[in-house]
Amino acid sequence: MQRVRCWKTGLQLLKSACEGAAKPSTSRKYSHLPPQGAGSFGLLFDIDGVLVRGRTPIPAAKQCFKNLVDRHGKYKVPVVFVTNAGNSMRQAKAELLSHLLEVEVTPDQVMLSHSPLRMFTDIHKMRVLVSGQGPIEEVAHNLGFQDVVTIDMLRGAYPLLDVVDHSRRPKDKIPPTKGLRPIDAVILFGEPIRWETNLQLIVDVLLSNGNPDNVWNAARYPHIPLLACNMDLLWMAEAKNPRFGHGMFLVCLESMYKKVTGFDLKYEALIGKPSVVTYNYAELLIREQAKRLGWTTPVKRLYAIGDNLMSDIYGANLYDHYLQASQRTKAQMQAKSGGGGSETVEDALKMTSAELGGASGVYGTEGDLPEGCSSILVCTGVYSREEGLPSDPAHTVKDQPTFHGHRDFRFDPSLTEPTFLVEDVKDAVELVFQQEGWPLE
Repeated sequence: MQRVRCWKTGLQLLKSACEGAAKPSTSRKYSHLPPQGAGSFGLLFDIDGVLVRGRTPIPAAKQCFKNLVDRHGKYKVPVVFVTNAGNSMRQAKAELLSHLLEVEVTPDQVMLSHSPLRMFTDIHKMRVLVSGQGPIEEVAHNLGFQDVVTIDMLRGAYPLLDVVDHSRRPKDKIPPTKGLRPIDAVILFGEPIRWETNLQLIVDVLLSNGNPDNVWNAARYPHIPLLACNMDLLWMAEAKNPRFGHGMFLVCLESMYKKVTGFDLKYEALIGKPSVVTYNYAELLIREQAKRLGWTTPVKRLYAIGDNLMSDIYGANLYDHYLQASQRTKAQMQAKSGGGGSETVEDALKMTSAELGGASGVYGTEGDLPEGCSSILVCTGVYSREEGLPSDPAHTVKDQPTFHGHRDFRFDPSLTEPTFLVEDVKDAVELVFQQEGWPLE
């Protein structure tokens, strides 16, 4: 069985793909430099629960951008919007944010959960089945995939597969099966509209080696490659309580596959927050913006602002550990090459392949990686005002009894502890400017 082999060229593949996708869509020029003695930093904003609730802006979001743009509307610091949403194109998301926040947001500032798939060039020529909603076929082609099959296309070719909804069952005579060339891989972009249809047909494809004309064969294991974007169990819209996210759909798919076959569903890659590869990609977008700002020194620190402990905070903290390990590895390599010691260079931090998201091998290869990534938790989304800021300084937010992270990620309570805990995004931006010695205007 053909398997996906990615990341052979490590950071170079990541860098070239990112630079190719991050060309500014306007002729806007940046000219802001860090104040004398101040730090150089970049901001990573989650969207849902931090800047908006559904399509309603959070009042503090508009206010905070007064600190981020000058009187001409130009950004003072590099800003990237990092969302686990994946049901749109970057252009559409940028236009929506521009409208809601009343500042210019360009596609090169937007990173969706599926954006790193640009780098998985080994599967771009495969025949892929895609699941999700919105213009997913267009999204897939935009990411580089050449042979795309949607759930609706599969359902049309095999009319007997989708029968949970009795109204969709064939009436009278059984329609013929059109048949399709076998599917080579499955890509899950985000939560679909009809879960029962998507769950059924995805399991059909996995158990038939990509050809639903075949009889299920659970013994054919592992199944064809499966890649998933967006692991968020919950997300915050206009409702008072969180809504089910794509992570909940993945839980259903994993449970069904396990129940039917006795085997664990296997992912070739898990992409989106909190995987390290997502932050690698976001950091390169920050770096490109810093260049356009005219900065000649590397960005020293990233600040990731979010509302979800198991995606935003866990991911930012995981990436910070990754950066610290990168620095230690680099120091060990320099010491060894300089004759400073004979010890073996070791990975200073052990991560699962799911947590890395394919980013192994990037360690210590770039001298201008940030020194660290700080996580900032706001109380306007999944982590809500009702939970609030701790009244007891000794209390921490990591002591929650239920693990909402993905099955393939470790439950490390320390990674759910934010560097800073604030009320809203305006407080977060003000905190960052004060930390870095930038004037607030």
